[in-house]
Amino acid sequence: MDSKKLALLCREYADNRKAEDSVVLDVRAVSTVADYFVIVTGSSEPHLRAIMNEITDRLRDDHDLRPRCVDGTLGTAWVVLDFFDVIVHVMRKDVRARYDLETLWGDAPKVNPAKPAKAMKTAKPPKRANVKTN
Repeated sequence: MDSKKLALLCREYADNRKAEDSVVLDVRAVSTVADYFVIVTGSSEPHLRAIMNEITDRLRDDHDLRPRCVDGTLGTAWVVLDFFDVIVHVMRKDVRARYDLETLWGDAPKVNPAKPAKAMKTAKPPKRANVKTN
């Protein structure tokens, strides 16, 4: 799976568990560490655990992917899931504000989620009634 798709999936899975302020940064031009950073916020230790488990369980079950390593603990309110080209930061709000990764990596553009293509209208315009005029 390409790294952009993986990053967007990680954000989607985090959002399944009501993660707040989910951001994907494209760090390819500014770092050799990874291609994308996914940064998400949870409100408590159970919320952080739910987000982290949703990401790891869904990637394992649906795509046979596992993080290369996991760093941090729920007690420190910052857990990093390293998928090699994609690094996911699951953080509590106060920790995220303190470390401010978006500013630290401010040269990296944000990746917007893919928008579904608009369905084209295929309906024909209504036929005009034949009106006889005398």
